[in-house]
Amino acid sequence: MMRCGRVWILAGALLSLAAAVWSADSEVLRPRVPIDQMESARAVTNPFPVTPEVLQKGKALFEGKAFCRACHGADGKGLGMDLDYSTFKGPLPRNFTDKMWQQTRTDGELFWILKNGSPGTDMAPFIPLILTEEEAWQVLMYVRSFGRP
Repeated sequence: MMRCGRVWILAGALLSLAAAVWSADSEVLRPRVPIDQMESARAVTNPFPVTPEVLQKGKALFEGKAFCRACHGADGKGLGMDLDYSTFKGPLPRNFTDKMWQQTRTDGELFWILKNGSPGTDMAPFIPLILTEEEAWQVLMYVRSFGRP
């Protein structure tokens, strides 16, 4: 009898945690680029080839200068290093391993977000304050690598 009660308590705790995560980021596929700028953002394409060297530079920027890792985590899952995500209100940092999100967002949209921030989230603009445009493309190519098998 005591064991059954523990199972229900554990199940309840897990459901509460799942509800907190889902409610905080229920609009994962909602675009962050304003509708009146979407066409021009989507028209922007990556001018650089994806190479192992570029991916290595992107990883170094992600983990260092651009401090992406602080919110998005080393694994790109969006929970950061030591964040208590149960205390977050609103959208969680983006989970870059989400294949549906990776397929839905264009490189141009992601570049727009690095340049302008992500409305409705705590994502601030990074170009030109922190990253050059070339460095931003390197980071984006690394971000894309999280969605590959």
